[in-house]
Amino acid sequence: MGIIVNLDVMMAKRKISAGELAERIGITPANLSILKNNKAKAIRFSTLEALCRELKCQPGDILEFSDDNETE
Repeated sequence: MGIIVNLDVMMAKRKISAGELAERIGITPANLSILKNNKAKAIRFSTLEALCRELKCQPGDILEFSDDNETE
């Protein structure tokens, strides 16, 4: 699966809408939606920094690595 974006979880914890967050960090609601729905192929560090600053969290709170080949 690779990198999973848990942006919706942090947004819910901070009680902020997608439109409001997009405006605060300076990206379009469409681009935020792409990130939120795990459709993004990349994220700029400046965008990640803005998200962390606005949501008062760490990058690891938003991004998670999942290895489909992992054995338990």
